[in-house]
Amino acid sequence: MDTYTAGPLLELNKAVPSFEESGLPPRPMSLRLMAGDCCVVEERDPQRATMFADLCSGLVPLDAGQVSFMGLDWTEMKDRQLNALRGRIGRMSRRPSWPGFVPMHLAIMLQQLHHTTRTQDDLLAEAARLAASFGLPGLPTQAPDRMSEADLCRAACVRAFLGRPHLLLLEDPLEGGPQELANPFLEALTEARDRGAGIIWLVRNAAVWQRYRSGVTATWRLADDGLAAVRMG
Repeated sequence: MDTYTAGPLLELNKAVPSFEESGLPPRPMSLRLMAGDCCVVEERDPQRATMFADLCSGLVPLDAGQVSFMGLDWTEMKDRQLNALRGRIGRMSRRPSWPGFVPMHLAIMLQQLHHTTRTQDDLLAEAARLAASFGLPGLPTQAPDRMSEADLCRAACVRAFLGRPHLLLLEDPLEGGPQELANPFLEALTEARDRGAGIIWLVRNAAVWQRYRSGVTATWRLADDGLAAVRMG
């Protein structure tokens, strides 16, 4: 992955999300994420956390302001550019996102298959390596309803980190996830940042990220009055 160094990797510039479309507070939100940064955003409502990740991905209409990724305004891009840039984003979402009719190994790769030109064999090899690192016995091939919640959480990590994304939008897997996932998840965060990825880590509980405190570059809280910086005292 080539590190993006031409300015903020992700920038919200007084972005006012449409409340009707997202349920997010219609207040100006500003945030700058540089390559290698890890920004924690605290939000107790999982639905609003998901919509904030959608906002960062250019999927929420704006009433004012701008959201840019890699220096490009989401609203000014055509489909080809949108697909290419979304192929550089890894997401973990609490929104139900496993299609029941697709075997897990294909569901894990769907985003990369759709948004990039990588071959299926290449993706399978990388996905298998990631599956092992997150504690799966192999790359799962069964239907999602045949898997435990713990293994679905591990599979979501594989999908998010697959493709060495430039931006990771991660709704926290550690609160309520398998305890043994903590070490590989935090190691994956560090490895991604070392290669130049920027991370938005959405958490419901501030205690979740304290173990990684030294690696966090900024903390924010999403509340009814908008996005507010939190001092890391």
